[in-house]
This record gives sequence, structure tokens and C-alpha cells, in this order.
Amino acid sequence: MTPTRRARPRPLPHTALRPTPLSWVLGSILAAAAAPNLATAAVASAAGAPAAEKEAVELDVVRVKGARLRGYAAERSTAATRTDTPLRDVPQAITVVTEEQLRDRSVQSMSDAVRYVPGIGITQGEGNRDGLVFRGNSSTADFFVDGMRDDVQYFRDTYNIERIEAFKGPNAMIFGRGSPGGLLNRVTKLADWRESADLTLQLGDGEKRRAVGDVGHVFGDNVAFRVAGVYEDSESYRDDVALERRGLNPTLSLVAGENTRIGVGYEYFADERTADRGIPSYATVVGGTRLPVRTDVSTFFGDPDASIATVRVDAFNALIEHDFGDGTVLRNRTRWADYDKLYRNVFPGNVNDAAATVALSAYDNATQRENLFNQTDLIFSAATGAIEHKFMVGAEFGRQETENLRRTGSFAVGAGSPCLNTSGTGFASTCSVALSSPNVSPTVRYASSATDGNNRGTAKIAALYAQDQIEFSPQWSAVLGVRFDRFEVDFFDRRPATADSQRRLSSRDALWSPRVGLIFKPTDAVSLYASYGVTYLPRSGEQLGSLAFNTQALDSEKFENVEVGAKWEVRPGLMAEAAVYRLDRSNAAVTDPNDATRLILLGGDSQRIDGAELSLSGEVFDGWRVIGSYAWQDARTLQAVGTTPAGRTLPQTPETSVGLWNRFDLGERWGFGLGATYRSASFASISNAVTLKSYTRYDAAVYYAFDERFSMQINLENLFDKQYYPSAHTDNNITPGALRTGSLTLHLKF
Repeated sequence: MTPTRRARPRPLPHTALRPTPLSWVLGSILAAAAAPNLATAAVASAAGAPAAEKEAVELDVVRVKGARLRGYAAERSTAATRTDTPLRDVPQAITVVTEEQLRDRSVQSMSDAVRYVPGIGITQGEGNRDGLVFRGNSSTADFFVDGMRDDVQYFRDTYNIERIEAFKGPNAMIFGRGSPGGLLNRVTKLADWRESADLTLQLGDGEKRRAVGDVGHVFGDNVAFRVAGVYEDSESYRDDVALERRGLNPTLSLVAGENTRIGVGYEYFADERTADRGIPSYATVVGGTRLPVRTDVSTFFGDPDASIATVRVDAFNALIEHDFGDGTVLRNRTRWADYDKLYRNVFPGNVNDAAATVALSAYDNATQRENLFNQTDLIFSAATGAIEHKFMVGAEFGRQETENLRRTGSFAVGAGSPCLNTSGTGFASTCSVALSSPNVSPTVRYASSATDGNNRGTAKIAALYAQDQIEFSPQWSAVLGVRFDRFEVDFFDRRPATADSQRRLSSRDALWSPRVGLIFKPTDAVSLYASYGVTYLPRSGEQLGSLAFNTQALDSEKFENVEVGAKWEVRPGLMAEAAVYRLDRSNAAVTDPNDATRLILLGGDSQRIDGAELSLSGEVFDGWRVIGSYAWQDARTLQAVGTTPAGRTLPQTPETSVGLWNRFDLGERWGFGLGATYRSASFASISNAVTLKSYTRYDAAVYYAFDERFSMQINLENLFDKQYYPSAHTDNNITPGALRTGSLTLHLKF
């Protein structure tokens, strides 16, 4: 498999210094429009007036679940326990980002979706993938769609999403391996026996152009169809950075006989963008730490024309569910997905002591993966005297085949080259350029080195699980569950220098993942809980990339979480949650500080995260909806690694984070939103050498409904032009936040 350069998004004219950016124009419109109307105007729905929807078709034998929810608070989840359960009865911290939240805040990415979710932060993801930090644990793979694994590294979109569920702490009993600090589950838009036709058009700063369509149609009582689609062609606040994405997701729902429903769907998604690794940090220490270089937020370090990230996703989903009556349901889900991923980047490294030059490096990486998963659940109820039981037993089987090839770039030096570090002719491993003008276009040659990954991996999963939701009395209940995973990895290393005895590596893990939770409800509106959970993270997927392995390094990591919390329905449609937890990580695999091509294993406890979370979501009273979050985290290493001592703070895990978003509806047509997020200082990497300073960012929005079918909204982000650094990948790959940006969105219903 040889990486080939694919067509990147069509370059657009650089417009970072436009004299009248859209954010200023929209800000003026917002101020002028809101002033005379604040006392009398309002919007009645999430992004405009409520649409006139046709009544759902009531079927004689099948009740179609998954109605399109409205509001900021969710009451139930199927994914949390694989049974339809009120969130108050799940002994775990869960935050649901509803469709109305996504729409009001104009959320189109996973990083924006979690902005007001306590305990979850973002990483840069090397500019080519979603990267989140779940309770101190960084992950690019803990993503699920409709409860099925979607673990390839790429940027996901929200065009076909009904809501996003953020589960905190270990989730192996339900979702399988991994997700030690949490995961995101995207619930997709499915055909639901509603007639609809929606179109959303958006223009914004950075030459943003985006269109999203959502059409649903009913073919009699037994067949419903729905299709969602997106097209976007946009620039960025970063120099010469662009993206183009396309997505199409048709779904079909069928009533097949008495009490049986079938759902099938296919998604095609393609994303092509500039891989942006951000800016470096100074080499010198100021005030006890190193800091990001002082430069315009738009400055690109490296070669944007040679930095590309492309992905193509083809995925098929199927659901068959039969209701036997008396609470007995048999459900089977299948997901097949084919991923084709390539990224190539020329990116910054160390800045010299004089802060005059910065070293550039380059590599590319191609990954192909085919996933096939099948889940079968049987849900039934029983009673033992006065004690009620809801049982869920099931099995999951899966196979993942991955091809990976990484190549290192070298730079042409000599006459005509922008590289300053060498003289003569030939190629060098790095390219030193002036820190004052780092956007360059050197000639780069890519070839496999001795440490570059060139491998094939196959992972096989076979799991059995059982869960009992026990109701002892109206006040006391429990959730008991255990999962057994047989996880097998076969790894073949194709690197020429690899000894024959080391070419084939394999591991066989037998993983027991329990979950125990006790719930006490002093009133119907309040739940107090305590829970314990374990999850394991075997070596698989992207972890089997460019590093060298031994048998010990293939052993699984273990995570244990103890949590106590409370959930309170303050009023109908307004939920508050609190949780305190301790999450321990053992058997952690880390990069050998003396050999960056090898992993070493830390036996015993290696990291500990102590934390507390608060959240509030829903409608405070008519016309005022709110999302509030608070998180405190103490996330540290417990063992030394080489010369790195124990007690280091885990990267990109601020001690304190706070968020508050408000939506106010003031009449029949107008509304506005105000939000603020605060992050205390954090570190760019485990070295704790580079600090990302604390910041507070303010956002705003205004909503106007022309009528029941046509509405608009204006969103302004970073209202006061705060300079900040929201994420990083290493000490020298730091993303500067955008200054004030604005977007205008039109919503049409047909």
C-alpha cells in the first residue's frame, strides 16, 4: 500500500486581513436588531419558530421509538444500559448534547460539541483527527455511533446526528474494551415515520460555505425513509488552510410482521483538509515555564500545500428488533465500515535558543481499516418475590483488519531551498527556517525509514455479557453487570530490518469487565448513586503503528473507577448532576525516553485522576434554557519514567473548567444566546515544560423567525477577541484559538 497524494480542497484566496470581516458585520446586525426588540421579541424554538410538523403515524402493532427530541435536557437513554432507561436510574455521570443544543450553538464538530461537557477536553489530534481528553485520558478512538465502534482517526461531522451522549468513566461492560475515562456515542437521524424537509445554509468568516439537508418521507404504515446530507467548502482563520467535506446518509425503517421492525442505513462521508499542526514554543524558560511563540494566530508553520489529510468512510448499519411482549425484546445490530485515511504534513519542531529559527519535519501515514461488528441483545423481565429484575444478556463479535504505512520526509537543501540549516546539495532530515517567516514550500522526498511503521494487524473480538437492573423497592435499585471479552491481535511487521522472529507478534487477552452500581431515590426527582467499574485497553489499532514492540508491551492496560454522585430533576425539563470519582490506571504503556521507537510498560499503578463534576441542563423557566458545567481534576503520574519524575500533571487536563450557555426567548420572533467558557492553565505534554495559559472565551447568538418555516441565526464566537490556546499535541504543536468569528445560518422547512 503506497500513499498517493490525493486532491486537497481547492485553494481559496487568503483573506485573513479583510477590512470588514463577517464577524464585525454580524456583530453590528446583532446589536442593531436586538436593542429595540429585547423587551418584546422572542423565538419559540431552537433556531427559530417551531416548525409545523405533521402528526406521527401511529402503527397498530409497532411503537416507533426515537422521536425527535426538543429542548436542552434528555430524560432517557438506550445506549447507557442497552435498555430504555431513565438517566436518573443509571449510576454514572452522563451528559447528553441534544439536537437543539447542537443547533443553537451551531456545533459541527466533536470538539465544539463537548465545550460545555464537564470532564472532557480537546487535543489537537495532529490536525487530522478528533482528539478528546476523557477525565485525563487522551483518546482518538473512543467514538461510537448508535452504540457501535467507530474508532478510526478522522474528523466527524454532526450533519446526521440526533444527539451526542457523553459517558464518563469506564464503559467496558456496555461498549467493550477501551474508553477508560469516557466515550462519545453519536445517535444518528433515522427514518421515524415523520414527513419533513429541512435545509440549512451557512456562511461565515474564513469563506465558510456549508449546506445541510434532512428529508423524511412515509410510504404507508410499514415503510419510512429519511436522508441527511452535507456539503462544505470552507477556509480557516489559519493561513492557506481549507477543507471540503461531503456526506450522505439514507436510512430506511420497515415494519416486518407483527411487533418486528427493521432499520437499515448507509453512510458515505469524505473529508479533505489541510493538516494543521499549529505553532511551536520558545526554547527559553520565562517565569518558570516555556510558552507558545508570539505570532499572528493565522501564521502557518510549515508547508500548507504539502500538508493534507483525507478520509473516506463507507459504512452500513442494520437493526432488527422483535418485541415478544411482557417486556421481552430481541435486538440485533450489525455495522460494517470501510475507512481509507491518508495524512501528510510538514510541521514545526524546536525553536532555537535565540528564537531566530524553527526546525521543520515531515512524514506521511496511510491507514486502511475494515470493521465488522455484530451485537445481539435479549432483554426480559422477571420477579423474585417483591424484587423486580430487568435482565439484558448478549453477545458481540467483531473483526478489524488494519493496514498501516508511514514514511519519513527529507528536505532538499542547497541553492534555491528555503532551508537554512545546511549547505551543499542533497537531502536533510529537518529544514530550519526563519521563525519570522515559517510558511515555506521546500522540496520533500518521502521514504520508509527503519523506525517507520509498515504493518498489518487483525483484531478479533468475541464477547459475552449480562446485566441485571434490580428494583428492590421504589427507593432502592442496583445495576449489576459483567462482560467477558476474548480479544485477539495478530500483528505482522513488514519493515525490512525486522528480524524474522519479530515479524509476527500476537496477543490473546481474556478480559473481565464488571460494573456495579447502587441507587437510592429519596424522592422521585432525586437519585443518589455509588458505582465501581473496570475496563481494559489492549494494544490494537493505531497503537500498533510505528513503534517497536515486545511481548510485555502488548499486555493490556487496566483502569478502575470509583464514583459517587447525585442526579436531580429540578423541575420537568431541567436536570442537575454531581459526581466525585477516582480513576486509577495501571500497566500503562509509555514511550521509552531513551528510545522514541520503543514502548515500555509501567507495572502497577501508574496514573491517578481524582475529580469532581457538576452539570445543569434544560429549561429554567419558559423562555430561558441553560447549559452549565464545572469540573475539577487532579490528574497525575504515580511513577517516574526515565528522567521524568513521578507527580507530573497529565497533559491538557486543566485543574478547573467552567462553562455556562444561556438561551433567552423574549417574544414570538426574537431570541438571543450568551455563553462563556473558562479553562485554567494546563500543560501541552507530559513534560510539563510548556504551559497553555488560562483563558475565558465569550460567545453570543441571536435568533429570528420570519415565520414557522423560515428562520435565521447569527453566532459570534470569541466575542472579545481573546488570544488563547485551546489545544496541543506536543510542546511544539500548539493550536492558537480563532479571534472573533461569525456565521449566518438560514433554516428552511418545506
